[in-house]
Amino acid sequence: MTNELLAENELLIRNTVRDFSDQALAPRAAKYDGNEQFPLDNIQGLSELGLFGLTVAERYGGGGGTTRQLAIVSEEIARGCAATSVIYIAHLALCTQFIHTFGNEVQKKKYLPVLCSAEKIGAFALTEPESGSDAAAMRTSAIIEGDNYIINGTKHFITNAPDADIFILIATQDYKLRSKAVDAIIVEKGSNGMTVRPMHGKMGIRASSVAEITFEDCHVPVENRIGEERDGFKETMEMLNLSRIYIAAQAVGIAQASYEAAISYAKYRKAFGTNLSDFQGIRWILSDMATNIEAARLLVQKAATLKDNGLPFVTEASMAKLFASRIAVESADKALQIHGGIGYFAPTPVERYYRDAKVTEIYEGSSEIQKLIIARNILG
Repeated sequence: MTNELLAENELLIRNTVRDFSDQALAPRAAKYDGNEQFPLDNIQGLSELGLFGLTVAERYGGGGGTTRQLAIVSEEIARGCAATSVIYIAHLALCTQFIHTFGNEVQKKKYLPVLCSAEKIGAFALTEPESGSDAAAMRTSAIIEGDNYIINGTKHFITNAPDADIFILIATQDYKLRSKAVDAIIVEKGSNGMTVRPMHGKMGIRASSVAEITFEDCHVPVENRIGEERDGFKETMEMLNLSRIYIAAQAVGIAQASYEAAISYAKYRKAFGTNLSDFQGIRWILSDMATNIEAARLLVQKAATLKDNGLPFVTEASMAKLFASRIAVESADKALQIHGGIGYFAPTPVERYYRDAKVTEIYEGSSEIQKLIIARNILG
């Protein structure tokens, strides 16, 4: 967003994260991507900046802050390393904030300080092999026996899982009741009956670790349930509605990085005796990119502003996620096209942007799901 539309504290946090992104995240991104390596030093750097406590109350180890600020941070991290941004979003927006929003005082005091410092990494376990977009079709069971849940089932594509210490597990007491029997449960790493199997071979966002998790008669205390019994699905939807703002911001960051790479290369590369940037066709492509990215950024900021002001924001969050993810894919594609053959090869950054962008149209609710949400809300 242009400087004129940012408050002083927003401009400060943007510039701080932008500098870190340019100086630390971007130079390391290709190495971590190529090795599928979890970027621990990136996480440590973000922690030292206090960013893992953003939007969390100070009494629990956080630093406070707004949805707008977190969206700005998510965009700037993604400009440098999209994989680091999704690690950050999954940890903060889906695990830490889940406990912060719905947890009791005991849970908040126990878990939030170590999550806000990134001493421990958080993950959110919802997706299953047979239930992706239709989350209410989950089969992972959490049956209450005495003072414990007995958990059985499988979750997969779980971001951060191989490196996580604290998991928010979404499971059902009776799958036939779909959304009406779901609980959200805190499960800690190393729980008996819990096995984490890393998954490899992702097209993009490769430095973000992902795993399949199986539960075989895993015992977890009932006191680890977050919120009221059988309210887990409602809680989950509320958190996903919010986190879509941050994934949309991530998509804007990928688009912005693609655009900046395209501008730089077009000014440098010569063809037929002149710079690419002198050709009208290239100028039109860059003009469209700039316009669409700014429009996507404004949609993100509108949704975030509505949330911060206690106003309905779900439709706007879905609009932001739908449009920004599309623009991320289009911008990466256009940046690669401008680079030509060299853009098709690593370590040219646009090759990575192209691979990273696609998943923004899939996770946190696919583009088709966003259209369903928007249509439902505008039609009533």
